[in-house]
Amino acid sequence: MSFADTNGQHLYYEDTAGTGPAILFSHGYLMDHDMFAPQVDALRDDYRVITWDERGHGQTPVDGPFDYWDSARDALALLTHLGVEEAVLAGMSQGGFLSLRAALLSPERVRGLVLIDTQAGLEDAEAVPAYTAMTDEWIANGPGAVQEIVASIILGENVDPSPWYEKWAAIPKEYLLEPFRCLVGRDDLTGRLGEIGAPAILFHGGADAAIPMARAEALRDGLAAAGDIVVVEGAGHASNLSHPEQVNGPLRAFLEGLG
Repeated sequence: MSFADTNGQHLYYEDTAGTGPAILFSHGYLMDHDMFAPQVDALRDDYRVITWDERGHGQTPVDGPFDYWDSARDALALLTHLGVEEAVLAGMSQGGFLSLRAALLSPERVRGLVLIDTQAGLEDAEAVPAYTAMTDEWIANGPGAVQEIVASIILGENVDPSPWYEKWAAIPKEYLLEPFRCLVGRDDLTGRLGEIGAPAILFHGGADAAIPMARAEALRDGLAAAGDIVVVEGAGHASNLSHPEQVNGPLRAFLEGLG
């Protein structure tokens, strides 16, 4: 088990410590570093693959309010801790939110962006009351009553949810409050996307119910150097986890194209 005490945080991370180019994978809301296991297995022989748990997730605690700019600084500080000057930033959903912000904060450190089922805008206002109710239930009584619907939104039908149920039950339920406030209170980056010049590839589940495809298209159109969206057929929100066979090939091709 490895922890980095950096940026005022106690961040859990895993590092293949390979000699190839570095890739930092940042997970989505309610997930942790394990959601990238299919990508770690596929890339570890040729790349230095780093995964981590963001504040309030997995084995990383949370001790107060924060936003995705803070999370971006966590990611950059982790790279500094590991002696990595430049990396590809790969992020799923909220991992994409923080990766975009890291690219704005320190563009010289971002070799490329891999953006999975994410967007630049705000949470859908119509969905927030339902998300708030689920969060309130989780914080009051634990995830048991809402975990099935959460798993259906994030994992879809192709991923066994039982390991994630165990993970969710193990996290102190009060940890969820600040990550949720961060999620629904984030700022809109849409108007700043043109400032990001790093090459980017986008993946988006064809059946993603959490973030509509139109949001991915707006993200692609706003970025200065994004290619076409790789539509992951049949996938929901965590498309890299549920359908790695559609993700890993284009991902490797993108990484190889960076030189």
